[in-house]
Amino acid sequence: MNEYCDLVVVGAGGAGLSAAIHAAKSGLKVIVLEKNDEAGGTTGWSVGSFTASGTIHQKKAGILDNPDDHFDDMYKFNDGKALFDNIKLRRKLVDHSASTLNWLTSIGVVFDGPYPESHHRCPRMHNVIPNSKSFVFHLLKECNKYKIKIYLGYEVTDLLITDGGVKGVVAQDAYKNKYNFYGSKAVLLTAGDFAANSDMKKLYLGQGMENAASVNKLATGDGIRMGLAARSKIINKEYYSSLKMRFVEAPKSWIHSIPPYALIAKAMIFGLKYMPDFLIRPFVMKFVTTVLGPEPTLFNCGALMVSRSGSLIRSDVPDVAQQLLKSPGNEGYIVFDEDCASMLTMWPNFISTAPGIAYAYLADYKSSRKDIFYCSDNLELLAKNIGVNPETFVESTKSKFSNLRGPFYALGPVRSYVTITEGGLSINESFQVLNETDQVIPGLFAAGSNGQGGLLLEGHGHHIAWAFVSGKLAGESIASLRS
Repeated sequence: MNEYCDLVVVGAGGAGLSAAIHAAKSGLKVIVLEKNDEAGGTTGWSVGSFTASGTIHQKKAGILDNPDDHFDDMYKFNDGKALFDNIKLRRKLVDHSASTLNWLTSIGVVFDGPYPESHHRCPRMHNVIPNSKSFVFHLLKECNKYKIKIYLGYEVTDLLITDGGVKGVVAQDAYKNKYNFYGSKAVLLTAGDFAANSDMKKLYLGQGMENAASVNKLATGDGIRMGLAARSKIINKEYYSSLKMRFVEAPKSWIHSIPPYALIAKAMIFGLKYMPDFLIRPFVMKFVTTVLGPEPTLFNCGALMVSRSGSLIRSDVPDVAQQLLKSPGNEGYIVFDEDCASMLTMWPNFISTAPGIAYAYLADYKSSRKDIFYCSDNLELLAKNIGVNPETFVESTKSKFSNLRGPFYALGPVRSYVTITEGGLSINESFQVLNETDQVIPGLFAAGSNGQGGLLLEGHGHHIAWAFVSGKLAGESIASLRS
């Protein structure tokens, strides 16, 4: 079967859906192909923070901010790497972050904030309410509004290249039936990163990294692979490592079936502002369907990490996640005493960045993540509760605590994940993919993780911001092409 349109989008995550909508708004016929049986991609698994400057939320809070300051503050995240950054794409990100966030707000996505984060001179982190599924929910409504055809369960395997340009793609359904989809204007790669591709992780991240877990099991680097097959190149391979620790995913409950309607999200924000914390925070935390991760503040407060055998895993080094990855089974527990626990009650000593509540503290885990929260009167009992060898555990930890009287706490299991891989295909400012000699590959565009072009996105909320900014701009860029 052959199908024809103006634009073929590969991947139905935040970047792909945003691009499809903005191309369709300009009158283009758009087809989106997604290999999963539901839309969302890595965006749907994200924490959901969107970092932006000059937003309506900042203005309402009386915060004066601008893209120039945001641009300069991003240098602080990239200390020692600034020479490798794609400055032109960073400029795109900061200049269009506010308008993109405002657009998401206009289609029904609700944000709370802004909230502060280290290295930013003022609060810029906007958290989606109730969680990142809200992005997908409202984007799909817009896609339906513009009659965008989305094929779920269709895996794109190859690009159709003729006369030196990309004309379409080959895709197969769940039954391995093959179809050709032709885009008269372009093919846009937004198929996500390669965090779930063991071979690519070993090749680009190094020996051992193939053992790191992945948040999105379908992030297998399809767009990167096809771009390379079309003779593009990857930028900043040396900064691909994005290894982070995350707690195992929370069990699903009935609350996750509640749709993220704007009225419900706004009611949650009202509750966060005016209801007592002990009532509203546990409710909001239960909406967190993504896997939350521990921040370095835990170890700064004196927490330790132990393996399944009960032995210590080094946590006094910057690459804590790398140390965990080297332990058997890539699994451990974070352990701390009452002195540390007393500090994990307010900013800046938070445990995790959490959608809807900005930061999650010990009380949030105690009330809403009972599946990974442990508290015992002594170290031996704590070891038994978390299922590690008591003798090894006590011997490894007792000298690290100033007071051996309880209570003692543990959070886990925690694993090391490649949450997202960096770099992306080489692109220009119009999101056209470039070949090995920096020439445009006709008909091929990329956005999101596929079109990161070497842009460094460290810090909370920059990856999500880039997904939507790049998707929006790529869709507009393609729509502006002459027939």
